[in-house]
Amino acid sequence: MTTRSILRAIACAATALACLSAQAQDIRIGANFPLSGPQGSYGDVFMTGSNLAVDHINADKMLPGKLSIVYEDSQGTPQRGVIGMNKLVNVDKVPYVLSSFTGVLKATAPIAARSKTPILNGSGVAPELAEQGPFFWNVLPLISFDVKAMLPYLIKERKAKRFVLIYVDETVGQAVLKEMESTLPAAGGELVAALSIPASLQQFSGIAAKVREARPDAIYIASWGAQQVQIVKQLRDNGVTQQLASFSTFVLPELEALPESKGALYTTQHVNWDSPDPVTRRFVESFRAKYPGKQPTIYAANFYNSVRLFALLSVELQKKGKPITGENLLAQRLETKAFDMVGGRIVFQDNGTVAAPMQVNEYDGKSTRVIAVLPVQ
Repeated sequence: MTTRSILRAIACAATALACLSAQAQDIRIGANFPLSGPQGSYGDVFMTGSNLAVDHINADKMLPGKLSIVYEDSQGTPQRGVIGMNKLVNVDKVPYVLSSFTGVLKATAPIAARSKTPILNGSGVAPELAEQGPFFWNVLPLISFDVKAMLPYLIKERKAKRFVLIYVDETVGQAVLKEMESTLPAAGGELVAALSIPASLQQFSGIAAKVREARPDAIYIASWGAQQVQIVKQLRDNGVTQQLASFSTFVLPELEALPESKGALYTTQHVNWDSPDPVTRRFVESFRAKYPGKQPTIYAANFYNSVRLFALLSVELQKKGKPITGENLLAQRLETKAFDMVGGRIVFQDNGTVAAPMQVNEYDGKSTRVIAVLPVQ
């Protein structure tokens, strides 16, 4: 080989190494969201927050390379969720996965444990999500916070005493039933009927008849997605006029636009969209600029916070010269514990959950307004 050939080979090798180095600095995380099917609307909402966080992190150059998200479509079902999670950790080899829906979260938690890949839950509220191991993190309060906040509010502020529960006979619905049975007597209320429904049911005239017969002061709905839209509409169409209430799954554009949902109440963790704190203000201003005509939601904030948490942890790992792996991310989260996020400072408990003040929201026929802020229960 001539000297010129040797120099050309060295130059090519250096160029290749430079390219590989640049690619190695780029980081991908995963998201296992419902992007199609009956729950697809949730996926659209989740992506608004997670994509905005990526924009901010890349604009701030928080990481040495470009951050991006690999999306998989869980369709909101455990079967599709497992397929998506396996692809993310085994094929795409991401170190961190955003996810949602209790059934999907429970089905994929063992994969997270085996692969040592943190799952970030920004929407599921079943109580057992606090027991899925060290690689399962929740950035929102679980269902007991919602029920314990709403029932005393309805009893004290809306003078409701008699309650009917309409619930999907699955994990979350059963948890709401258990929480109502234990909370209502002490708070001064009574559960006069608990009406279970299958997750696939879309006709509710028979349920409406049972509600009218029970003569409640308030109806608590433990359902989600397209089904809860039909429940609200058909209850009103069938003459049920009493107060409707629910939890954070009520954050749905279709419900906000539904005339029959006017006056319905639901709880979420508290976020003051007008807060002057810089993280919240930047999120709100950028959200309205990026998505004209849309308003920020709690789900968008939760998944924004989930991506922001990854960046904050990764920055600390870089300072220590440690690679960004699931195990190192977990160790850093346990060390740092508190983080400045949209809505204020989040403090993780040892089991990977967070406690937060709650707020009562009301649909006013055109949008949503906050009518009460409640302390941590």
